[in-house]
Amino acid sequence: MSDSLRELWLRGIAFNEAAPADVLIRLLDETAGEAGVLMCEGRDLPDAVIDAALRHPVEGIRRALARNLRVDPARLAPLASDPSGLVRAYLAGGTRTLFEPRWVRPLPDDILVTFLTAQEGGEDGRVSERDIVGELWSSRQVPRSFPRDMAGHDHPALRLYAAFQWQSLTAAQRDVLLDDPDPAVREAARQGSRQLDPEVVEADLPPIGSRHGWFVLSTCALSPAVVERCFADDVVLPLAHNRHTPADALARLARHPDTEIRRLVATRPDLGPAAVAELRHDPDQDVRMRARLQPCICTWAECEAVQSVVDHGPDCTCPITVPPDEPSPDWYATCAASEDPVLRRVAASWPGLPAELVGTLALDDDEEVRIRLACHHPLAPPHILLDVFVTRPAHRPHLLTLPSFPRTGRTHLIGHPDPEVRALAAADPALPEPPLEDPDDAVRRAAAANSALTPQTLETLLTDLRTAEGAAANPSLPVPRMHALLDHCLNGAATPPTAARR
Repeated sequence: MSDSLRELWLRGIAFNEAAPADVLIRLLDETAGEAGVLMCEGRDLPDAVIDAALRHPVEGIRRALARNLRVDPARLAPLASDPSGLVRAYLAGGTRTLFEPRWVRPLPDDILVTFLTAQEGGEDGRVSERDIVGELWSSRQVPRSFPRDMAGHDHPALRLYAAFQWQSLTAAQRDVLLDDPDPAVREAARQGSRQLDPEVVEADLPPIGSRHGWFVLSTCALSPAVVERCFADDVVLPLAHNRHTPADALARLARHPDTEIRRLVATRPDLGPAAVAELRHDPDQDVRMRARLQPCICTWAECEAVQSVVDHGPDCTCPITVPPDEPSPDWYATCAASEDPVLRRVAASWPGLPAELVGTLALDDDEEVRIRLACHHPLAPPHILLDVFVTRPAHRPHLLTLPSFPRTGRTHLIGHPDPEVRALAAADPALPEPPLEDPDDAVRRAAAANSALTPQTLETLLTDLRTAEGAAANPSLPVPRMHALLDHCLNGAATPPTAARR
């Protein structure tokens, strides 16, 4: 048996959907090499395999499991206090590959609490608890509602975290934290409250052109003097982002010569009607479109929902996260029935849209409505997902991870010029003759994994370097044969590789 065949068999079995837990657990052996690591990171796993990986002595296995987005994150809670700081950091950091779902999984509260209250970064000392928390913040796995949930927690470190997110808290929560029994929490709350005092912000204003100055100008309550200074220095971009910017300043921004500034303010819910009327006749088409939508936007949550659509095109692959405050279902329903395609795109992006409205939007004339429905809604019809897969390559990695993506009904695509599309068709079990001689490697691999192939055919394919991986991944491969292949790969059993054990 060549080393090449060995690696192909291991990798194929690692991703064989029909492989039972006892087969997959064998791939956790160190002699399986990278196949076990790829398996732990890249596929759904039976509970017994997850349990074995959680207890595995090899750190690389646990690191890979920490980044598996197909495993319920609640099952990964032990990794938050793993002896290895790198394992903890991998869980905190989330996935880093391009071929994963765009959905960002929110980590459960118990994992977040473990990270945020840790006193050390693991027994190995390779990273600190601060490093791990830094990974956590950049991963987007912390729900944006989490600070509010932690404001009344028993542990002072979590109340401290909430105080640092001052403007996401309710007024009642702020009042309680200002009188917190822990001095560090009280001080953080006092510093947070200063963000909403224009006179204090003015007195402590850092240099306007600095990074910290930009942050203050874009998030804090500003005095008239600070606003005037921003206009005098032509540093107004932060004002366009700032929710506390006064109405008179917004009206001036709506007439700013920079098109980007006018775009940013055009969808704000606090923009005055006179400014909106002006922007609806703006020389820039994008500004006019945004101003046209503004009367439908009454809250900041609605503004965020609209901006998430108008700021991105049909091939956007940005991570999909859950906002802290959703617009109401009635607002989304109104958007779904709108004559404006942009508002229908907004509705199609909400995964909670009722089934009857999903059915209507699936027939929409606007392509981006259908694209957003396919990528965001769990009830999007399978044929819409397939259409988007064929026409929009940017979305293919994400679509393939969705449970509703069609596994059959793809045979008509077998002659498509794009090999990725042919590979999709080659795996359809209804295909009379899978294209095992296709010139593209991925198509041959998919054809060899077609479940319609008989075990006898698979025996021939297993010995061909061009098809061995696909054949090993084929769900029709008998489980005893999977074990026999692993015997060869892991401990060099003497049974000839073509002799199927039944």
